[in-house]
Amino acid sequence: MILGVDFDNTIICYDSVFHKVALEQGVIPADLARHKGAVRDYLRRIGQEDIWTEMQGYVYGRRLGDCEPFPGVIPFFRTCRGNGLEVLIISHKTRHPYLGPKYDLHEAAAAWLETQGFFDPAGLNLPRASVFFELTKEEKLRRIAACDCDYFIDDLPEFLTEPDFPSQVTRLLFDPAEAYDQAPSYRRVRSWAEIQDVFGQWLGWNQRGTVV
Repeated sequence: MILGVDFDNTIICYDSVFHKVALEQGVIPADLARHKGAVRDYLRRIGQEDIWTEMQGYVYGRRLGDCEPFPGVIPFFRTCRGNGLEVLIISHKTRHPYLGPKYDLHEAAAAWLETQGFFDPAGLNLPRASVFFELTKEEKLRRIAACDCDYFIDDLPEFLTEPDFPSQVTRLLFDPAEAYDQAPSYRRVRSWAEIQDVFGQWLGWNQRGTVV
C-alpha cells in the first residue's frame, strides 16, 4: 500500500517562523497569535497582500532552515517504514517565489528534508525518488493518480475535494488548528499522533508501530 503526504503545513510547520519574520520586519503587532494564518489574515486585512506574498517566498526559501517538522511526523514515517507502508511526499510548490528574490524553493525543501534526516539511511531512509514537488495543482493530482496512492494526507480541504482527485484514494485532512469541519470525502485529523492511531486501526499496528 502507498501513502502520499503533502509537504507544506503538513510535514513542515511554519507558524513560529512566519510570526518571527513578521516581527523582524515590523509589520505585525507583537501580541498577534503565533500562527501562520494569523499573520496572513492580519496583513491582508490591512491591505498588505504584497508583503505577505514576498514574506512567503523569503520563509520558504531563505528561512526554511528555521522551521520544524510537526510533532509526531518523523515517528509516523518511521512506523510506516517498519510496517512496509510506502510513503511518498507529493507537494504543489512553485520553483521560485512570485515576488522578491528568486530562491529555488524546490532545492530549499529538499535540503530541509535532508537536514531533518528523511534521506538518512540510518534514519527514515526515504528514497529521494519518493519526493515530488509539482509546479501546479493539476500536476499534483496527476502524480497522486500515477503513483497509485491508497491514502493521501493534506492540509487543504479544497484540494482533497477537487473534482479530479482520484476517487479510489482514502483522504485525510490534517487540521491541527481545528479550522475545518468533517466532510464526507475525507477524515479530519488534528495531529500526527492521531494519524498514527488511525493507521493503527486500519492496518493493525499497535502503539509502537509494530504489526499486531
